[in-house]
Amino acid sequence: MDAEHFRDFGKAAVDYIADYHESLRNRSVLPNVQPGYLGELLPEDPPQSGESWQDILQDVDKFIMPGLTHWQSPNFHAYYPTASSFPSIVGELIIAGFGMVGLSWIASPAMTELEVVMMNWLGRMLELPEEFLNCSEGPGGGVIQGSASEATYVALLTAKEKKVKDLLEKNSNLTEAEIKGKLVAYSSDQSNSSVEKSGLLGSMKMRLLPTNKEGQLTGATLQEAIKRDKEAGLIPCYVVANLGTTPTCAFDNLEELGPVCNREDVWLHVDAAYAGTAFVCPEYRYLMKGVEMSDSFNVNLHKWMLVNFDCSAMWIKNAKYLVEAFNVERIYLKDQHKGLAPEYRHWQISLGRRFRALKVWFVLRIYGVEGVRKHVRHQIALAQYFAELVAKDQRFECCSCSMGLVTFRLKGENSLTETLLNRLTEEKKFFLIAGHFNNTYVIRYAICSRLTEKEDVDRSWNEIIRIAGNIVPWKITEKEGLPGLNINHLNENIEKSK
Repeated sequence: MDAEHFRDFGKAAVDYIADYHESLRNRSVLPNVQPGYLGELLPEDPPQSGESWQDILQDVDKFIMPGLTHWQSPNFHAYYPTASSFPSIVGELIIAGFGMVGLSWIASPAMTELEVVMMNWLGRMLELPEEFLNCSEGPGGGVIQGSASEATYVALLTAKEKKVKDLLEKNSNLTEAEIKGKLVAYSSDQSNSSVEKSGLLGSMKMRLLPTNKEGQLTGATLQEAIKRDKEAGLIPCYVVANLGTTPTCAFDNLEELGPVCNREDVWLHVDAAYAGTAFVCPEYRYLMKGVEMSDSFNVNLHKWMLVNFDCSAMWIKNAKYLVEAFNVERIYLKDQHKGLAPEYRHWQISLGRRFRALKVWFVLRIYGVEGVRKHVRHQIALAQYFAELVAKDQRFECCSCSMGLVTFRLKGENSLTETLLNRLTEEKKFFLIAGHFNNTYVIRYAICSRLTEKEDVDRSWNEIIRIAGNIVPWKITEKEGLPGLNINHLNENIEKSK
């Protein structure tokens, strides 16, 4: 394919993507296919001769499109957002066009330089402590990882190596292998599965500690767990605090957890994968009080900040521990600029890296800080509006409403709510998933797509109550709303945020 054919193919692909986004509202969010469907449609062997891009694009529509779950649909309410925006899509296109691999600063200086600047921009947007930023006089700094899973794992490995080194320097009577075998990590039982997985990959015991009725890990619970492990001869090493848990978007109290970790010399990593973007809005920064006591902090830009997957911002208070844990030098990677700019290969698992900072730059320049704030506030208002709809129907109970996530259920046996969710999923018009709140089965309703509007929320709620009517008849027509929620006020907020 030459440049001229690429121009034609690229223009057709952009038109296809734009048309796709404009049609999302009218598509069933879940596909109607079965496992193995594509293997039955495609040839067993690759073509011997090249085919035309026109045929390939037609086959995308014919074979691939029917098997897609439409994550960007305003009818997608599962998990959390996986962000998308046109500026970010264009950024991805140009990143692929440049075709660079960031092995070192000299491998492409602009890649490292822009990442340094973007991590400073983002840190200031969130009002992170200055010591976490690349521009500070201290040893802190920021790096773009692929996902929060990677950031949690990188922080765990860093904490592990630091603890081993510290104990050996103190003339511990334990060997390196003995120390590693005694290390323990902690998080809440509401943390993401990737937190537990980091313990498995890092060969470190991971305690998933019980939370309070609000889904928060308390300082007292953490302190007690550390005390028990120390008495058993184990070595506390690593804690993951959650600012926005996966099940209910609950917030651990860093002002409680931080002093415990600092006193016990335990690394504190803050997982703010989804909700961290909300700290762009000053009114939500109280939820991150105590962050200065943490050692590392992570937020997924690809969840709520309009940047396409994958793009996860991680800051560390003292980057030397990261570099010491991951530094492996080879002569072919050395250059004369050592020490003058971050060598990000020492800040991550892989050697190579993509130019993710470019799409961040595009998004922040097109939307601006106020545009990101407007997006966040609008989605929070929509979630609050949905919670009010739930509260007005006495067959339901709204279990939690935090940021852009609402959990709710039909009153009575869990089987009623399970039946409701199963029937919603079977119809494929909307996509919601289950969760647990205080050991009760609930449905999670997340505002995910940047395209979602009040009319979309109304449509999904009407579908929910239509199906619910076949499970639990509606006998009561009026009910007070949730405390602190006023539907007229919410409607005004939604209109203002558009």
